[in-house]
Amino acid sequence: MKQASFRILSLPLVLLGLATPALADCGDYPGPGIDWSGCDKSRRLLAEDDFHGANLSRADLSYTDMRAANFSGANLSEATMTRTRLAGANLSGAEMTKTILGRADLHGADLTGAILVKAEMPRAILTSAKLTGANLSRAELGRAKLDGADLGNANLDGAYLARARLRGANLVGANLAEAELYLADLRGTDLSQAKGLAQEQLKDACGDGTTKLPAGLAPPPGWPCTTADEED
Repeated sequence: MKQASFRILSLPLVLLGLATPALADCGDYPGPGIDWSGCDKSRRLLAEDDFHGANLSRADLSYTDMRAANFSGANLSEATMTRTRLAGANLSGAEMTKTILGRADLHGADLTGAILVKAEMPRAILTSAKLTGANLSRAELGRAKLDGADLGNANLDGAYLARARLRGANLVGANLAEAELYLADLRGTDLSQAKGLAQEQLKDACGDGTTKLPAGLAPPPGWPCTTADEED
């Protein structure tokens, strides 16, 4: 009888142990599904490593070389990636809400379908990056370089794009409702199929005769402007 009683009392403890989530192990080597949440991995050489499905939320990855690394489906929410080198990286479908990417190099990176809500990306380099269907709602993109970037069907609702460069960017189907375009460089940009763009938003933007606007909108009196060429 005593033995049976012991087993009954022990069962909840065993179940409790099984239900306890695994803690991050900052000493683990890079690999798919790794948990580095909250870890300090700044100033490392991690180019071309595979972080598919990894948990890197709140991790410090500043100044780290992660060029051509695979982050598809990874959780990078609230991670700090200041000046991180991410050129050519695969960030498709990554969760990057409130991720800090100030001056990060994302040249040619694939961010298709990435969630970048409220991400902080001032002066980030996103030249020729693929952001198709990405959610950049209320993202901070001041002075970011988005020349030639693919923003087709991206959500830029309320995004801060002051002084950002968007020359030659693809904005077909992109939602620009309430986006801040103060001195944004729109020269050579086709906005004809963008959504949510209002005449008031264009007032302080920088465009010229090569800028294409949606039906019903007209170039402001201040165009063409050259102030977008000011020091970045």
